[in-house]
Amino acid sequence: MKLLITGGCGFLGSNLASDALARGDELVVFDNLYRNGSRENLTWLHSQGKFTFEHGDIRNQNDITRIIQSFKPEAIFHLAGQVAMTTSIANPRMDFEVNAMGTHNLLEAVRQHAPDATVVYSSTNKVYGDLEQFTYSETDTRYHCIEHPGGFNEQTQLDFHSPYGCSKGAADQYMQDYARIFGLKTVVFRHSSMYGGRQFATYDQGWVGWFCQKTVETRNGLLKEPFTISGTGKQVRDVLHADDMKRLYMAAVRHIDAAKGQAFNIGGGITNSLSLLELFSLLEEIASVKLAYTRLPVRESDQRVFVSDLTKAKKLLEWQPMVCAQQGVARMVEWVGAA
Repeated sequence: MKLLITGGCGFLGSNLASDALARGDELVVFDNLYRNGSRENLTWLHSQGKFTFEHGDIRNQNDITRIIQSFKPEAIFHLAGQVAMTTSIANPRMDFEVNAMGTHNLLEAVRQHAPDATVVYSSTNKVYGDLEQFTYSETDTRYHCIEHPGGFNEQTQLDFHSPYGCSKGAADQYMQDYARIFGLKTVVFRHSSMYGGRQFATYDQGWVGWFCQKTVETRNGLLKEPFTISGTGKQVRDVLHADDMKRLYMAAVRHIDAAKGQAFNIGGGITNSLSLLELFSLLEEIASVKLAYTRLPVRESDQRVFVSDLTKAKKLLEWQPMVCAQQGVARMVEWVGAA
């Protein structure tokens, strides 16, 4: 398969690129190497096999159009994006240009030069806003959503909060509309929390990886001050390991006739849901340490609970997670410790 991955040196992108090289795909990786860890991931990918690297910026229409026009990909995994809500609030213009305008640049290039390509877009659960229209109960370790105990499906009302929610939501809707109006084969994944190897997490993006880093630093005696968390620690997400994510993206390509024009809520599902407090307990058990942290105020527009209802993905993509949270987090700690 001729595959183009935008943002191919990020966490998702490098995992999907490595998977493509193992399959023997003809691969083009497009990235501006802006993200922390992207240069390390590019070096690592070069050790995995032969591919073409294009240093470009999704905000530049000529950069992405030139690649799609010359390469004519059969599939595109569109992962290039501004990924942190905090950054979107600090610099909303840049956030808009990367997520909304960048996605439109890509869609126009596909429409004009590769209209038969499958395009899979990495969207976010933040398109649903803070979900405070629902009611919640509280235990010692987590919140529960009363109305959606098994997770939120794709019929949940869209409600863009924050510049990040707006920019990703706009791109999400453009992806679906280019399928409706222009017949493009687009698929939208509204991701919950993903983690795994090649994730160089930061304090505001990649929370599972970030707290795995804090755990390793604690174990190695490198963390001199308690780390911080936002809110009570009872907020819940369903976590998806990179190995399951790799199978997911290929499932979309295989099942594109059923999936095109569709949006899917994607995560580990209710059985792989964790609150921060539950993750900390798991990390303390894995690493035989006691974690020390302090609390900050709740982040703006943070969801108390987001768990994906995977019914649609299971039916149309014939996919479901295979890596349990306990096993996956243990592997993540091991990777962080070796990185």
